[in-house]
Amino acid sequence: MEVILKKDVNKVGKKGQIVTVSDGYGANFLIPNGLAVLNNKANLAILHKEEEEERRLDALKREEAKEVSKKLESITLEFEASAGRGGDMIGTISTKQIIEALKKHDIKIDKKMIVEKDVIVNGFGKTTLKVDLYKGVIGVINIHVSLKEKTK
Repeated sequence: MEVILKKDVNKVGKKGQIVTVSDGYGANFLIPNGLAVLNNKANLAILHKEEEEERRLDALKREEAKEVSKKLESITLEFEASAGRGGDMIGTISTKQIIEALKKHDIKIDKKMIVEKDVIVNGFGKTTLKVDLYKGVIGVINIHVSLKEKTK
């Protein structure tokens, strides 16, 4: 029996593939559980239509990510921090603070999107942080940390 997989099935194939399976496995497991459909002209046409829609959505999301990347390049997030006795910065600028600051510029990212997890903003001056916006579209967040003025 030839079926078109609607979802990835372990040890059988990936979504969209046409695979040959035993009649019992196809009729009693794959098709009833919505994992596959019979391979015929109508279902093949539906598959091609869904693939085209996925490509269109992928291109749209990629363009949106590129626009966000350009917007990030034009922004520098400003933070203030206190200094200790040696002149070093006290504490760090967390990813949560960075994400909150980006929201003020109408940019929403998830903390999981940050590529360089080990880079911690813990010094004064300018630094950058890379963000994976969408499947290989990398944006750069510019961050500037200045010394907080003491109020008397």
